[in-house]
Amino acid sequence: MKASVPVDYSRRHESFERWFQTPLGRSLLASQRRVLDHSFEGLAGARQLQVGLSHRLPLASGADFVQKIITSPCWQPNMPDGVAVCDADELPFPGECMDLVILHHAADFSPDPHQVLRESARVLRGEGRIALIGFNPLSLWGIRRLVSRHQQGPWGGRFLMRSRMEDWLRLLGFHLESSCTHFCTLPVQRAEGYTTRNHRLLNQNGHFVPVGAYYCILARKKTYSPIRTRASWRKTKVMHFPGAVGASRGCTNKAPDNIDKH
Repeated sequence: MKASVPVDYSRRHESFERWFQTPLGRSLLASQRRVLDHSFEGLAGARQLQVGLSHRLPLASGADFVQKIITSPCWQPNMPDGVAVCDADELPFPGECMDLVILHHAADFSPDPHQVLRESARVLRGEGRIALIGFNPLSLWGIRRLVSRHQQGPWGGRFLMRSRMEDWLRLLGFHLESSCTHFCTLPVQRAEGYTTRNHRLLNQNGHFVPVGAYYCILARKKTYSPIRTRASWRKTKVMHFPGAVGASRGCTNKAPDNIDKH
């Protein structure tokens, strides 16, 4: 028998990021932003970490955090400050230093999705929150992936079962707060106006039936952190990033040694 060829997830990351520039991709991203903005409206803290595909796809912009950090799997020129180039399953941060972690299809496009969740649990402080966004295999999008002849865009992802991700989070000591599917739009490219006009009702109410294109799981870490002597959101606790920080397997740059720990 032939040995299976390892999946080149770095190439699939690039393809998926480009796909977000299509009408369907922009509609999907807009839906995800609405869901997280509603979920974290009024939430405040010291540090928010988004682990995903690209620094160009920020989420939860309405949350009030002193520092917002985004990871990217690939280094690119002219990256802004606050970007860490690293693999989702090997984060260059100390333990219990984040108040909110957002996994934006990070498990879908990783060779070790369980390790992605373990790393997120490690860097999240006690009572911190996690938002996990992944593609739903029990949907029309899951069927499209099964019959797709190519692995471009979202069809190169894993489409992991929502129940499986919930079980992993429970094993890692999380309390599930909500778990819903969203975006009941057909997985076909249309004019952007068509997608918005004809599927608005389904996208607003689709979470009542578990067939949406993606799921969003919100959970809270049950482990308590040690009592701090001063507020964690003071600006003296901001992590310093000299430009983009590199720590991925394919990046020669290293994470800085001056990251402050709690």
